[in-house]
Amino acid sequence: MAYKMVYLIGTGSYLPGGPVGNEDIDKYIQPINTRSAKLKNMILKENGIETRYYGINPEGQTQLSLVQMASRSVTKSLEDANVGLDEIEMIATGTCGGDLIVPGFANMVQGELKAQPMETSTHIGICASGIAALRHASDAIELGRIKKASVSGCEFPSRLFKTSRFVEGYDVDFDSHFLRWMLSDGSGSMVLSSTPSPSKVSLKVSNIHLKSFSGDYATCMYIGSPISDHSKSCYDYPTMADAEKQGSYLLRQNIRMLPQLFEVCLFEYAALIKKGEINPNEVDHFIVHYSSQKFEGVMQGLLEKMNLMIPKDRWYSNLKTRGNMGSASIFVMIDDFLKEREVKVGQKILCFIPESGRFSVGFVQFEVVGPDASLGQVTASDTEKTSMTNEEFITKSIAPVEASDEYSLKLRNLLLNLADVWHGYRSRVWRTKYFSKITRNQLLTEDYIKWIENWIPQVRQGSKWMRTAVSNMQDPFVDLKALIETHASEEQNDWKILFQDYQNAGGKVQFADELNFNAGGKALNDFMYSRANSVNAVDLLGGIYIIEGTGQRIIPVMLPLVRSQLSLGNDCFKFLQYHGANDEHHIHRWLIAVEIVLESDHDGSLARRMVETADRVADLYCRQMEEVFE
Repeated sequence: MAYKMVYLIGTGSYLPGGPVGNEDIDKYIQPINTRSAKLKNMILKENGIETRYYGINPEGQTQLSLVQMASRSVTKSLEDANVGLDEIEMIATGTCGGDLIVPGFANMVQGELKAQPMETSTHIGICASGIAALRHASDAIELGRIKKASVSGCEFPSRLFKTSRFVEGYDVDFDSHFLRWMLSDGSGSMVLSSTPSPSKVSLKVSNIHLKSFSGDYATCMYIGSPISDHSKSCYDYPTMADAEKQGSYLLRQNIRMLPQLFEVCLFEYAALIKKGEINPNEVDHFIVHYSSQKFEGVMQGLLEKMNLMIPKDRWYSNLKTRGNMGSASIFVMIDDFLKEREVKVGQKILCFIPESGRFSVGFVQFEVVGPDASLGQVTASDTEKTSMTNEEFITKSIAPVEASDEYSLKLRNLLLNLADVWHGYRSRVWRTKYFSKITRNQLLTEDYIKWIENWIPQVRQGSKWMRTAVSNMQDPFVDLKALIETHASEEQNDWKILFQDYQNAGGKVQFADELNFNAGGKALNDFMYSRANSVNAVDLLGGIYIIEGTGQRIIPVMLPLVRSQLSLGNDCFKFLQYHGANDEHHIHRWLIAVEIVLESDHDGSLARRMVETADRVADLYCRQMEEVFE
């Protein structure tokens, strides 16, 4: 949502105790078994965190409550804003969980502050819960219901990681080990106002975008159920002690699903650029919340591949010194950022907040304004957009930072449009019955066999329709013939690998000719051949983008999840292993082919046809998968 009259006028944070270095972690988060030291060293090497903060002492005793941390960060933010508590009309909080299960955490903060009667709003979640609280308060100010609000993100995970929390005799799983060295405690707060600060610069809230993809995937980060059965709540056991014996109170992270989170975030970011809601060329400061330094490189690589990169010198993170505090991280990060860096009126700030809990992504945009900014004043970005057509604004938004030639714009525009198609396709794929079984740990060997049965006929035809398209290729696209023929040659026997996987897994059909298309697969095959029989069917490159993208982006995530659930040998997954490792090379060849097409695309019609074909293939590919269990 875009805002015209919401301003961040004060920030504050509270971090309990002193900074704890890596060499002192064991004093607080003590080893559980002989594997602990090895896992700790491996995880610390990847996450890049050097110091963090804990609200417990070495004996595991709580030194102050989470509500006390929150009240202290709220007080600091009020002081920074030069605002009295009596001026606040709403307290909104985001947290993984307060000191008590009920009442709401925002009510507890109000009580701790001994604040006057007001509206409160508690948002429970993980990293994105603080952004939900921020949006709720911003909406209230924008609608004129209130003039000032306090918003906080607060977390106290170390209480869950004490060695005494791990029941003796429970075989601690890696998913619960992982987060013990990832998370730390703290609270961050903001003061929002309907008017800017009269004495210093403020951050005008330009836009808050928050979207959940929980329908696409199973739970990735959770507490309250055993690892063996996510459908069973800790409240379903006869006693709390029984639930604890099964590890239901351990905080877990399924790290095998994490790569897909950044896939989701990247394509949501691309969609916002396409809509003109984010202009990466105008971002002066990029404040990034990620849980591990390792993911910084992952994000950078994905952004560079899509040519959507914000220059690295504009990035900001305090992960190394503060640790990962979940919902509190972005609040503490903004507080640190404003104290460490000088911002100038007119500069734009973009904040990025992914949440792995059940996959959500948030973006918050600010613009720096001065004390003389008037109520409802139109800012530079608003003036710029209203003076252009939407198409002109989007074109400017997607112009590469390092290039602005016509060809680069054509390619970037095409990639953004294809990314939009992919974003919807990926979501639909993971919501099919087969992929839902995978992410929910419900996959059976017979499900895997049935999926392959439905897939083999389509894989058999891939090289054939490509060669048909080659035979109908004429000037000015004859240079495409060799590229497509090479691709067809590489893939012409792939179906044999897949059929062998099928038989090794227990498939009963003896000859591939006995396997038939399902309705979706037949429709897909008919469409590909109908296009391949046309002269210069370069639009098929859009279909290849979907097909090869499935191998590059979905298969590598799917494969380890499938293997972990099925008692099958390596000889049952050779096709998936091959495509997960090689489809990135295929995408590179695809990009060369696209470049050849764009050189002759003078009116943009060829690019539009590629996007239309990608959309059609995405729909048919999904139909093929949806009908596996029909």
